[in-house]
Amino acid sequence: MPQLPDPIHELLTAHGLRRTHASILVLGWFLAHPDTTYTHAQLLSTLTEDQCQALDKVTLYRVVDRLTQVGLLLCRVDAHRVRRFQAMPVSVHTIPHFECQSCHRDSPLNDALQANADDLERAAQNALVALQALGYQGYSMDFAVRGVCAACSTGARH
Repeated sequence: MPQLPDPIHELLTAHGLRRTHASILVLGWFLAHPDTTYTHAQLLSTLTEDQCQALDKVTLYRVVDRLTQVGLLLCRVDAHRVRRFQAMPVSVHTIPHFECQSCHRDSPLNDALQANADDLERAAQNALVALQALGYQGYSMDFAVRGVCAACSTGARH
């Protein structure tokens, strides 16, 4: 029976990245948790707890940066200049999200904005075309709404 191709290996190879233990582990984790954002520290802690083995901090930073550079991860910088990473869906140029200024949770707004999703996608495409026409390269787009989430505004726990 032929062996099925591994999607993580295929993604890494297709983007010119080496298939190291760390890159497979990190990309696999993000793909398994596509709606969750992580800081470097949160990811390091989560991977260490889940895998029961320490991942070198410098290696993690390098892998995350490489995955971001080739477009497999989305990097957002919140109002406090903290970088948060998330798996980048292949067909999406921007993922609208809400950042709570109190608890710092990051919530996707895809469902909340579903009725206007086509308008948002057109606006993103228009902005990318305009940037390309101006000669910009290697850009990404982030659509963030910042405020206080319902749980924090009412004092409820998450």
